[in-house]
Amino acid sequence: MKAISLMYHDVANESDASGFLGADAALYKITISDFAWQISLITGMATKKPILATAWTGEQRPIFITFDDGGGSAIIAAEILERHGWRGHFFITTGRIGSTGFVSKNDIIELHQRGHIVGSHSDSHPLRMASLSKENIFSEWRVSTEKLMDILGEKIVVASVPGGLYSRAVAECAEANGIRFLFNSEPTTKVHQIGNCRIFGRYTVQNWMKADEISSIAAGKPLPRLKQYLLWNAKKPLKKIGGEGFLKLRSFMIKKFR
Repeated sequence: MKAISLMYHDVANESDASGFLGADAALYKITISDFAWQISLITGMATKKPILATAWTGEQRPIFITFDDGGGSAIIAAEILERHGWRGHFFITTGRIGSTGFVSKNDIIELHQRGHIVGSHSDSHPLRMASLSKENIFSEWRVSTEKLMDILGEKIVVASVPGGLYSRAVAECAEANGIRFLFNSEPTTKVHQIGNCRIFGRYTVQNWMKADEISSIAAGKPLPRLKQYLLWNAKKPLKKIGGEGFLKLRSFMIKKFR
């Protein structure tokens, strides 16, 4: 099975208006006009419109549009998708619900009522989730899904991994908490299964990327997908070996060369 998933974060004109703060987080913040233009191009290039993971039968390669962190701009992004008749996946860092820059409980209910998927993005957003003990990984998923269930009154079956560091234990703990569709940050179209949970990779959207590159990924063009795949796998050993040191070095380099 294969799927193409795009990973967005915040859609806001000011980098501190939505979501997490800092130079690293700012890389993932797309202006409202840029996002609208990207979605328009995807509409023109993609052979099929994006669907929701819970509606996928596994028969064709779908397109999924996802948003991490649970920034307050989620409603803006949802409105732009809805102009094209699309719905997205909004993954919420539940420990931040109602805080400055993040969605409120009412926002979450509204997204759900408008047909979007609301899913878990952990409770505290650990940047290296796979490095936690299995007990702590399990707790992140449990607390997050319970908070969302209390708001929406139904089980939470979709989630995404924060921070990009994924492992089998992360998926097993998610599956044990009722997650049936889990998105990580691996730039791949391959979909695999762990227990009752389907695992999806995603292609990251950052604010320096050209709109035609993003729409080409959505359309299934191989070159831009290969570019992300090679870069991701070049950094992967450093992430595992470097630990917190890698995150500090990455943050320093982003600040220096912005």
